[in-house]
Amino acid sequence: MSPAGRTDDELERLRAEVRDLRARARVYPLISQAQGMLRERYGLADAESAFALLQRASQRYNVKLRTLAGTLLTVDRPDAGQQLWFPRRVRRPQPELTFTTAHRDSGSRSAVLKAVLARTLTVTGTPMGNVQLADRARGGLRMEEHTGLTGRFVDFFAHVGEDGTSCAQAARDVSQVTVPDVESAPVFTEPARLAILEAGSRACHSVPLTTGSGLCIGMVSAHMDRTLTGRTDKQTRALDTMGGQAGRWLAWHDRTVVLDALEYLHALGRTARGARLRRS
Repeated sequence: MSPAGRTDDELERLRAEVRDLRARARVYPLISQAQGMLRERYGLADAESAFALLQRASQRYNVKLRTLAGTLLTVDRPDAGQQLWFPRRVRRPQPELTFTTAHRDSGSRSAVLKAVLARTLTVTGTPMGNVQLADRARGGLRMEEHTGLTGRFVDFFAHVGEDGTSCAQAARDVSQVTVPDVESAPVFTEPARLAILEAGSRACHSVPLTTGSGLCIGMVSAHMDRTLTGRTDKQTRALDTMGGQAGRWLAWHDRTVVLDALEYLHALGRTARGARLRRS
């Protein structure tokens, strides 16, 4: 390999390390805050014991630590001495998804989000796209799945606020948004526009994932390497159907699987009061 080639490889390795450090830095405060809350609530010996509680519940219910910690920090705390955290919770059946069978056996949110992305890219005819979910702890949208995009793009759009991007506009309006030409679209801030263009995207289309009550709880976006003239009615209807089904399933997952994980964590915490636990 030439010296120039080795330099390029080393530069990319360093960039990957920086992206990883930034990702960890975004998650660490959330996990740390959740650990502090659990230590206080269950009288745990140390932060390691609190992390072990989170980890055990995360692994048992296949829920990401970040998701579990974020929900822990935003739901009402259990009543003192109450055996169940959510004693009046109503359990509802898992919604059906017609665009995938990924949910039937595993109940995995990650599998469903991958299916949402795959379906969107098939309908729009592009290999580039990403899925975001509403960030309950920070607000805005947090990236969960992506394919065909550069590391700089993923890092830049790891979390987006309420304006400056087409996905933010689609979330605010709760409607599909097409950007025919990224280079001239006024919806983007200049740094966001540059990050998108550098990834090879010249146009994009965002689809909100909505609950039965019309609340946007996520977003899937397709990116194209060419400018667009618009979407067909058939494409729009297919993406609307998928966005509604996916949003209802995600809302069910939050109300059922994630709360099951917290209920399990609560039972462990009550049993382990004062004890010293270790992560698996």
